[in-house]
Amino acid sequence: MIFPSAGLKFAAAIAVATILASSATAALAAGKTLAVGPQYDTTHVYVPVADVDAFAASFVATFGGASTKQIVATVTPTPSSTTSQLIQTPAGTVSLFGFKTPIPYPFGRERTGYLVTDMDRAIRDARNAGASVIVDAFPDPIGRDAVIQWPGGVNMQLYWHTKAPNYSKFDTVPENKIYVSKDSVGAFIHDFLTFSKGKIVSDDRKAPGVEIGRPSDTYRRIRITSDFGNMSVLVTDGHLPYPYGYETTGYEVKDLNATLAKAAASGATVLIQPYKSDTRQAAIVQFPGGYIAEIHAPLISQ
Repeated sequence: MIFPSAGLKFAAAIAVATILASSATAALAAGKTLAVGPQYDTTHVYVPVADVDAFAASFVATFGGASTKQIVATVTPTPSSTTSQLIQTPAGTVSLFGFKTPIPYPFGRERTGYLVTDMDRAIRDARNAGASVIVDAFPDPIGRDAVIQWPGGVNMQLYWHTKAPNYSKFDTVPENKIYVSKDSVGAFIHDFLTFSKGKIVSDDRKAPGVEIGRPSDTYRRIRITSDFGNMSVLVTDGHLPYPYGYETTGYEVKDLNATLAKAAASGATVLIQPYKSDTRQAAIVQFPGGYIAEIHAPLISQ
């Protein structure tokens, strides 16, 4: 038998335990990453519609893989029309757009699309982490999208699919290359790590300046990894010779020279010839339609 006073204490204990369990569950859910995997994170590439086929052919010839069937769709919350296709390669994925209409602002300025497991929570977590939601969630033909902006003016798209996709893992995970100023790097790093649950792999405050086209100088380079993929944060004073700053993604390959030969043979132009720095050999390439990318390989494979 439980006496009334003991019963009250027992009930209170059960209530407290329930609250603590709920809080623990909420904390666990809050700590779980929203990312699905690097193979679901794409670089957004906008090229003139006349160059779409040439770009797709050159990119696949360079890295391998294949493109999905090209469709024409509205992928913005306001009226527009674009060709759209996904180019999947062992070194990275591209969401390719060739707009047939003027591109509604601010589309074309988002560097990447990150697949998330829960769009509403992703928007909430991004805001709580310090991002601005510059395009609120809107439906697209296969799910929902939103565009967020991190300190330093770094725009990214978040997306969610009605039917969960199933993509093969990359042979090598591409690197999101973020150029930021000394004024904004602290806020960007803090906010992005809070959102992505990622970690800093390295922070070199005297990285070789050849990596940003200034071989006589040094600069700060921070490398990050998370379930969204890899990232290099390049902290500069903005005194960047062309084409540095335009290469939003770095693609890792096993043999740089062979890859550059494939790129050139398929219509791409090598803007920066191969150079060695840190543990890599790297170059910068421009594909048909104007898309600029960095390509690198580990020095041990050369």
